[in-house]
Amino acid sequence: MNSFDSEQQHIFVETNDIRLHCVSQGEGELVLLLHGFPEFWYSWRHQIPALARHFKVVVPDLRGYNDSDKPASGYDLDTLSADIRGLIDRLGYTKAHVVGHDCGGAIAWNLAQKFPEKLNRLAILNAPHPQRFVQEMASNLDQIRRSWYVLAFQVPGIPEWLIRQNLKDFVKNVFQGQAVRKGAFSAEETKIYQTALEKPGVLAAAMNYYQQMFHPQRLWNWGQKLEPVTVPTLVLWGEEDAFLSHKLVEGLDRLITAPFKLKLVPNCGHWIQQEAPQTVNRELLSFLRTSSPSLALA
Repeated sequence: MNSFDSEQQHIFVETNDIRLHCVSQGEGELVLLLHGFPEFWYSWRHQIPALARHFKVVVPDLRGYNDSDKPASGYDLDTLSADIRGLIDRLGYTKAHVVGHDCGGAIAWNLAQKFPEKLNRLAILNAPHPQRFVQEMASNLDQIRRSWYVLAFQVPGIPEWLIRQNLKDFVKNVFQGQAVRKGAFSAEETKIYQTALEKPGVLAAAMNYYQQMFHPQRLWNWGQKLEPVTVPTLVLWGEEDAFLSHKLVEGLDRLITAPFKLKLVPNCGHWIQQEAPQTVNRELLSFLRTSSPSLALA
């Protein structure tokens, strides 16, 4: 893999009764990068060296993915958030900047609401607030059409079996096929993702994320009053996301009682940090390195 950096370290960290594989580089304030479905740490390959010039960057394989533990349970947002809260503690920090994409973004949103004392700043990349996502899935036909796979994933056992039978085509379609900037995914890179998804237990765990989000008990909880996000927040959004409707970014300011910036990235799809890495790196560095939130978000 020519994307590996000699300064990157591969470490294992015990947290919340599981072991997470992480890639680490740099020194300074802690920045955690949380990947989405069906990725692993590698989806942040363009961000790690850029951010590591100024921060200690730690990128976990989330519970169930790649080389992290794959328990049968614990794929609800509260447990996943506790994984990351424990990771911050075990790395020797009291707080972190947390950046999340897709499912990693859902964890980041939840972390900011449940454990705001653990966050310095929050950055979200093409990841709807989980409660808003569930609401749109219940009422927005366009979002239902875009997210048909989420409904298909609710059937235990069958989705991962079907994906496994056609894994090469699945990976090529979900990444290169759905990207706006096709050059973001070479044959070598899609093969790297395929290899990570072939590891025993990964696909079942990945399906579990979606099954837990739409579990009847969780759906009841989504109807409860939202706790606002109280940390400075940046949302970066590829405008031509094939999976997520534009409506998901409407009204986000009502969920955040802190400095907030929304930046739409044109001619870019769901895989924003891979399709537009220079833009993402520039925006993240500007946001995370500015001492005054008002200056960062002006």
